[in-house]
Amino acid sequence: MHNSHSENLLVHFRRIECLRQEASAFPSIDLNQRQLCDLELLLNRAFYPLSGYMGQKDYESVLTSMRLTDGTVWPVPICLDVTQKAADTLKHGTNLALRDEEGFLLAILKVSETWQHDKPTYARAVYGTDDPEAHPGVRKHYQEMQDWFVAGSIEGLHLPLHYDFAELRTTPAETHRIFAQRGWRKVAGFQTEEHLHCAHREMVLQAAREAGANLFIQPVVGRAGPEDLDHFTLVRCYQEFIKTFPRNMIQLGLIPLEKRLAGPRQALLEAIVRRNYGCTHFMVKDDHGDPFAGNNHERFYSPGASQELIQSLEQDVDIRMIPLQNMVYVEEKAQYFPVDQVQENMQVKEISSAELKRRLEYDLDIPEWFSFPGVVQELKKAYPPRHRQGFTVFITGLSGSGKSTLAKVLYVRFMEMRTRPVTLLDGDIVRKNLSSELTFSKDHRNLNVQRIGFVASEITKNRGIAICAPIAPYNESRHTVREMISPYGGFVEIFMSTPLEICEQRDRKGIYAKARAGIIKGVTGIDDPYEAPQSPELSIDTTRLTPTEAAQEVFLFLEEQGYIR
Repeated sequence: MHNSHSENLLVHFRRIECLRQEASAFPSIDLNQRQLCDLELLLNRAFYPLSGYMGQKDYESVLTSMRLTDGTVWPVPICLDVTQKAADTLKHGTNLALRDEEGFLLAILKVSETWQHDKPTYARAVYGTDDPEAHPGVRKHYQEMQDWFVAGSIEGLHLPLHYDFAELRTTPAETHRIFAQRGWRKVAGFQTEEHLHCAHREMVLQAAREAGANLFIQPVVGRAGPEDLDHFTLVRCYQEFIKTFPRNMIQLGLIPLEKRLAGPRQALLEAIVRRNYGCTHFMVKDDHGDPFAGNNHERFYSPGASQELIQSLEQDVDIRMIPLQNMVYVEEKAQYFPVDQVQENMQVKEISSAELKRRLEYDLDIPEWFSFPGVVQELKKAYPPRHRQGFTVFITGLSGSGKSTLAKVLYVRFMEMRTRPVTLLDGDIVRKNLSSELTFSKDHRNLNVQRIGFVASEITKNRGIAICAPIAPYNESRHTVREMISPYGGFVEIFMSTPLEICEQRDRKGIYAKARAGIIKGVTGIDDPYEAPQSPELSIDTTRLTPTEAAQEVFLFLEEQGYIR
């Protein structure tokens, strides 16, 4: 592979060996997912003409004028943020090894300078506000960005490793070559992060036809980790989506672009990146890059701001802006129309993402006017109806309130049903096997509940049933567990509201007697608080209920919610 500057910043394979040996003596940092996205786009030249991380003069020039010091249009700083401790050790001329999260060597940065930047100044320039409450991009910037920047040129050994969809992760040079081989002279880039359905197809087709261009659909796949189930579903859906277009009209690629949510500046950066991938046109929505795009929240930037900014710089950036119009389905015409062409008497039909999710969850019809059968098929694999999802039954309450007994009855009943694998995570069993080193301090109790939540979330994700029965006395840790499990399936919190005096009368383990006698400390309900759940899915008081009757209440609730049939 020849190494011309336009192709990429990766060195010749003969030089890799020599750099790798030298690098063992260099200071090094492991980049996080956000930083890896930037490094990959520097190395593969999607960020052309940058050949490394910006110095302070370029950085300040970008903030004030959206241009590098040499006059090139560039809207967003591309800088490597480090801790002050790291910055103190880096002098001009130092070689810094850049590694991925596993410590695999990706590139060498030749340090030219380090400086401390001012976060509010950065935020005001890039986002238009320095208020983290008003803008999620600013909040993310304050939380994630370190205070020091290091600048310098880079030599790349490898692009960051991806084991998923490798054939779709084409570099700018490869993409440009594909366009040239097909004789595509005009190519319109379309960037997305969401599921695409019929309305999107009509929207991009219309825009491409008006420009007389072929289509390059390039979804952003930023931080796709094992916790992000949706990433694989999304890409599969894109693959199905492009099958609905004329054959030689469309190309699909993936790009690891960090979402900065910076409105017009973000949109302009994306336009420059598309130009570097070989596009002649870029499709832009009126709320492109807005942190609140795609939901009902009021937009942060004024409508059309992104379109206007790119259009005003078309000559400088060398890419044409195509405005995208939202399309809606008009029932009596049985076709899609741009929103501004809809007349008052027309019946418009829409399905929101929340409604789509509900239809998948309850196994309801998804009409063909809304989405393509291939896409729906992929969505159904990822979002099965409730009766095929995993779920967690989380039983909390005082010792002696009937948690373990209820859990055992449920366990046996679920086992009899044989529809899903079932796991019982009872408080005492977990304490013995998973948390044997923990004490009963508040922190350790929270940690114990979190461990139970983690195991239950894995079981739920794999479509099993987890039954948990810890005391879990604190709201905070129960809330954490709910957040861990909910993305993967059902979460049913059951509060055993049996009063303390009844629990003390039962006192099977003799804990309350010992606590009252002062033999043991930190017993929930006696000298340690129990915070009753505010809004559990079910409250059960076993004072007058048999275990079978209590279990029956749980089953009725699960049937009503569609988890069991």
